[in-house]
Amino acid sequence: MVLLLRSSTLKIAVYTANFSLYQLEDESAHLDEMPLMMSEEGFENDESDYHTLPRARVTQRKRGLEWFVCGGWKFLCTSCCDWLVNICQRKRELKARTVWLGYPEKCEEKHPRNSIKNQKYNVFTFIPGVLYEQFKFFLNLYFLVVSCSQFVPALKIGYLYTYWAPLGFVLAVTIMREAIDEFRRFQRDKEVNSQLYSKLTVRGKVQVKSSDIQVGDLIIVEKVDAFLIYFRHVYASSCFIRTDQLDGETDWKLKVAVSCTQRLPALGDLFSISAYVYAQKPQLDIHSFEGTFTREDCDPPIHESLSIENTLWASTIVASGTVIGVVIYTGKETRSVMNTSNPKNKVGLLDLELNQLTKALFVALVALSVVMVTLQGFVGPWYRNLFRFLLLFSYIIPISLRVNLDMGKAAYGWMIMKDESIPGTVVRTSTIPEELGRLVYLLTDKTGTLTQNEMVFKRLHLGTVSYGADTMDEIQNHLRNPYSQVSSQASGNNTSSTLPRKAQSSAPKVRKSVSSRVHEAVKAIALCHNVTPVYEPRAGMTGEAEYTEADQDFSDGNRTYQAASPDEVALVQWTESVGLTLVSRDLTSMQLRTPSGQILTYSILQMFPFTSESKRMGVIVRDESTTEIMFYMKGADVAMSSIVQYNDWLEEECGNMAREGLRTLVVAKRALTEEQYQDFESRYSQAKLSIHDRALKVAAVVESLEREMELLCLTGVEDQLQADVRPTLEMLRNAGIKIWMLTGDKLETATCIAKSSHLVSRTQDIHIFRPVTNRGEAHLELNAFRRKHDCALVISGDSLEVCLKYYEHELVELACQCPAVVCCRCSPTQKAHIVKLLQQHAGRRTCAIGDGGNDVSMIQAADCGIGIEGKEGRQASLAADFSITQFKHIGRLLMVHGRSSYKRSAALGQFVMHRGLIISTMQAVFSSVFYFASVPLYQGFLMVGYATLYTMFPVFSLVLDQDVKPEMAMLYPELYKDLTKGRSLSFKTFLVWVLISIYQGGILMYGALLLFESEFVHVVAISFTALILTELLMVALTVRTWHWLMAVAEVLSLGCYVASLAFLNEYFVCLGNVAFITTVTFVWKVSAITVVSCLPLYVLKYLKRKLSPPSYSKLTS
Repeated sequence: MVLLLRSSTLKIAVYTANFSLYQLEDESAHLDEMPLMMSEEGFENDESDYHTLPRARVTQRKRGLEWFVCGGWKFLCTSCCDWLVNICQRKRELKARTVWLGYPEKCEEKHPRNSIKNQKYNVFTFIPGVLYEQFKFFLNLYFLVVSCSQFVPALKIGYLYTYWAPLGFVLAVTIMREAIDEFRRFQRDKEVNSQLYSKLTVRGKVQVKSSDIQVGDLIIVEKVDAFLIYFRHVYASSCFIRTDQLDGETDWKLKVAVSCTQRLPALGDLFSISAYVYAQKPQLDIHSFEGTFTREDCDPPIHESLSIENTLWASTIVASGTVIGVVIYTGKETRSVMNTSNPKNKVGLLDLELNQLTKALFVALVALSVVMVTLQGFVGPWYRNLFRFLLLFSYIIPISLRVNLDMGKAAYGWMIMKDESIPGTVVRTSTIPEELGRLVYLLTDKTGTLTQNEMVFKRLHLGTVSYGADTMDEIQNHLRNPYSQVSSQASGNNTSSTLPRKAQSSAPKVRKSVSSRVHEAVKAIALCHNVTPVYEPRAGMTGEAEYTEADQDFSDGNRTYQAASPDEVALVQWTESVGLTLVSRDLTSMQLRTPSGQILTYSILQMFPFTSESKRMGVIVRDESTTEIMFYMKGADVAMSSIVQYNDWLEEECGNMAREGLRTLVVAKRALTEEQYQDFESRYSQAKLSIHDRALKVAAVVESLEREMELLCLTGVEDQLQADVRPTLEMLRNAGIKIWMLTGDKLETATCIAKSSHLVSRTQDIHIFRPVTNRGEAHLELNAFRRKHDCALVISGDSLEVCLKYYEHELVELACQCPAVVCCRCSPTQKAHIVKLLQQHAGRRTCAIGDGGNDVSMIQAADCGIGIEGKEGRQASLAADFSITQFKHIGRLLMVHGRSSYKRSAALGQFVMHRGLIISTMQAVFSSVFYFASVPLYQGFLMVGYATLYTMFPVFSLVLDQDVKPEMAMLYPELYKDLTKGRSLSFKTFLVWVLISIYQGGILMYGALLLFESEFVHVVAISFTALILTELLMVALTVRTWHWLMAVAEVLSLGCYVASLAFLNEYFVCLGNVAFITTVTFVWKVSAITVVSCLPLYVLKYLKRKLSPPSYSKLTS
């Protein structure tokens, strides 16, 4: 009976981890008095002499008005909203359940649909949700208030369209973009929810959609898409499943069918029995399950306990064959969905910084309006004048800022997807491309992300001789000789059987020794494992009743291997490649085929499976032809070094292979007599029957065999890395990005990949954080870690959870100082929690990259999530903000596109603000000259045209600007490091632009008033023409690399303005004197004002580049 969870339903999350933070009052008091040490000297002293480090930086809570002003109002609003949401959406209490086989209608409670939903909104919440997301930004909220004020006659200072048209355009663009993104999410969900599965009914098989699967249905499964209990395998009583999408572990898991249902003669009998499953309530733990199976229609009723071995979770894949299971949990109640966090609306750091600058501009706007009213002398209805001044100067805060930035983001996304160097890249969240240029922490999965999850046998070392990939043919020759002699002896007569002996005795003694050692080593590798060869039935054989052994195809091409570890499969595939092939295996025997075609049969007497505690596995076999009993064992070098006989090469060679990034296994053997084995078997059986300390007694009996074993060989297996992983990681490190590897795999595997991928350089030490279970152990281990300098940290998920419970701040602070961090045995929720801890404590931008369903929580929690479309499915890719096809593409995505997006948006944002500031400065000068009258300088079409037709194209063309070529950005990743400091957009650069705006606005307005004193009626045309020319020249001043579209935009905008002068003269010339605009006087005076406003800035820019050149200037020269 197998619990099946939908492998396709991992996108939505209904659970976010709620780890305990500092519990300052629990645990024993003496630990509170024992702070973490600060120095090496302190570690050597008594505990009372430890230097203190506070466990948490706890600030005193602010009270009263100070607390309210400093953010309390936001906390209160959020709390009220959460309370209302909880009232409206009460979560249904999760309960244990009784599920009848094949009868979903008998379920007492209503269970959630088995569908995924990645959409942020529904039909009713879309418009309110999008509007809320827009108006929570101060910029948009401010313009909404300003636009609404124009409905009040006393406050109206222009046409309604001058305010509502830009605002409406912004909202229309935003709603359209969100609608497109939402529709794409809907289509992706629909595609997944419409996948067809075979459902077993009384009438036979029927096809049902994934979303129509119900609790109680009997599903015929190949890929698990709901939570099932495993009832029956079509051909065997067990199967292997892959869980890498769920927990990140690459090991295949053995699952066992419920014996009662497996014994039924035919599939249809599942409906003829009266049986039900009682299952525990849905929970997060993916490593445990408790339930019972009951069959009522027999006397007495049959009861079987159910455990994790009888279940298939959603997001797992049946490795071979077909199984039948009953659905227990669906949709939101599956383990995979419960371990996934809710997707959030991500806002880029650049947007937040611009929002802060907008608030600063608003303060300046209010201050300027108050100054104008004060200079006016507060005469008449001064408060109305104050509001009119606020409206007159409202262009200080440009509404076009959001339009330009949003269009810029769309342009960056288009450029990323059209880049031929990173084919297949998809931008799924178009609002945060600039985040790719601000990253400090990259959190990556291992399996399928850094590695291909394909094991390849690389090295066999016998102590005196080593074989690599280029010398495997020698091993084949060594194997062919002994097996050919055995076969010839078996087939020949007495005379012929003596010939091989003569030939053998005349051969050199060393040659014989090496051949026999190679033979023994390969035979040990071929026998010591838990691999099962599987043969698929011949094409067309679909029924179960007609299936017989004769229908199987036993050819080599039809054979696949199943095992709990890909390492073991790689070893058995290698023995096949050198001539010794595993052809069959069951619980009691296995058969090998020699290079000459002979079949060797071995009885399996005992199996000792691999555990994380023992770090080794063993098997006792009897050769049926010779009745020889042999005990083979293989395991990690740390476990095997004390078991094998003395040698002087094992430790050194293990170190050499580990430095090459190979996963090592030590293989040993021990010959047993019949008496020795019988004695062991009796003691072993007795130990397994003991009630108390069974595990310890069994381990003690097995250890009695593990003495003075003969060391046969050392094997090296490589988990192949993704293409160009090493240079990509090196590039990211040079760019100042710290890389953390979060994986669900074992500690040894994770450490090995960290070395082979050069995540940890060869010169760096690795500190493996010992397992800790309580506060005291965590305290001592953290002190030991603090003494290490410049070393990578490797920590397991269990130890991490204990440390975070008591010493969260210290652990994160120490880990952030490490050049690399590896977290192994991490659950999906822990991965997301680590991301959130980095965001809280480090305050830097994080990026998560993964390819499996177990990475979705981490990807959604990070500031920027990147998914890889790989062998583990598309779940991570679909949930991510950016989707790539290979890990190496992240280099160009960050170094080129991320860097360019940020620098372009920073320049674009500041230039748009400059455009609003300069016209507001001119308005202030104009009002000051005319006795502080709240009269607009430019009206109607001019104000709309200034922000759109006349300057929009040149300003927006800044999204094509680049300071260095993409090739240079890839070659010198150090350029990326500067961006994390945020110098492209800061209060310093903002103030520079403010000063430029004040200078130019003052020059333009005063110049127009001075030069055109006799023709004052022409001041609008003169000042506005000079303003447009100044803006076009400023764009040219800002550009670093010209693109042909930039030149087109400049010429087009100038042409539009000249045409406006001719056809819209009523806006410019009060007396309709068009001839004046064409005079030489007009032209030279406008040119003079423009030159005075721009030339000093060109000179200053030239001097700055000469005296203080930017970091990229040497690369562009």
